[in-house]
Amino acid sequence: MPNPSSRIRGVIKDGSNGWEVYYRAVEMQASGRAVTMLSIGDHDIKTDRDILDAMQASAIGGNVGYTSVAGSHALRAAIAHRAARLGHDGVSPDNVIVTSGGQGALFSAMMAVLDPGDGCVVLDPYYATFDVTVRAAGGEPVIVPTRSEDGFQPDAEAIAAALTPRTRAILLNTPNNPSGAVYDRDRLEAVAALARQHDLWVISDELYDGQIHVGAHVSPRSFPGMAERTIVIGSMSKGYAMTGARIGWAIAPRALTVLMVDLAGATTYGLPGFLQDAAVYALTERAELEDVVAERYSRRRNIAVAALAGSNTLRAVPPEGGMYVMLDVRGTGLDGIAFAERLLDACAIGVMPGESFGEAAAGHIRIALTVDDAALEDAMRRIVTFAESVAVTA
Repeated sequence: MPNPSSRIRGVIKDGSNGWEVYYRAVEMQASGRAVTMLSIGDHDIKTDRDILDAMQASAIGGNVGYTSVAGSHALRAAIAHRAARLGHDGVSPDNVIVTSGGQGALFSAMMAVLDPGDGCVVLDPYYATFDVTVRAAGGEPVIVPTRSEDGFQPDAEAIAAALTPRTRAILLNTPNNPSGAVYDRDRLEAVAALARQHDLWVISDELYDGQIHVGAHVSPRSFPGMAERTIVIGSMSKGYAMTGARIGWAIAPRALTVLMVDLAGATTYGLPGFLQDAAVYALTERAELEDVVAERYSRRRNIAVAALAGSNTLRAVPPEGGMYVMLDVRGTGLDGIAFAERLLDACAIGVMPGESFGEAAAGHIRIALTVDDAALEDAMRRIVTFAESVAVTA
């Protein structure tokens, strides 16, 4: 066949990133073996029945045709209302575009602000699609590490040192996946100052903004002069257990959302109306569900951290938000990939190596809090016991 484009051939870089552990755990499950899966951030609860009923009623009622490419006005208004409730000023439906999940919003944002060869700062550790999405949009990821010992907080000086004349954007993610860090206001203010000084865009992935365990969520959009240079990414997936519905959004300056709608016209061309109606119902009639989901992960976060209290080998990086816990396993003498591989073989527990999320998380594992409380407590006890035994024989 003719050569594929260099753009699409360059999306994925060569080399292992630790995801093989997850794929092997899935294969073990498929073969009939009982595996405790603490790998992927998909809920162990299903979408609320009331939301599904609203979805069904909308579909049966006939909302199955083409829809507005930007998203329905009702849904964009509901998203704008939620943003105002969380402290975002000056958000109207015209500042919102509905996308195919948070990932669709992230890709649209990158396409909107990067020209081929432009750089985008990505803080390490990072969600697995971040560097991929920058490259898919033709950009170059500029990886800036954060430190486990600092709680994986952003360092404005390190970001400033990595900037080049081709840098156009900074990608932030708070609460952070995989680390659970909720970025400090002072550190975010310093990053915002950099963006203003160097005329950069800030793309702020805030998918977990409703899941705060410690402290408070702060959006970089809230600082002076930042609303016109910030794109906020959100989704129904995490707060409302609607991962399969693929309803996400971007909040951006009106002039940019107009251009992002142009892009959507060449890609998704709108999302199913009955799914959008279900999201409207969730946001307007069942907003309390977001707190219910958040409480579930706060409780499990405490269970996981408490289980590690007596360990001399493992160190928790206590998450401040989100649905994950990062463990420093370097005390066992193993890196994250080796620990995860051996844990799967010995205990049939699937976790993600920190190396799957960049180099800064090497020597860590990420645990998704996506099993029931009793199963999580049992798995954590077994992980601690396994770690102690490995450390003795290492």
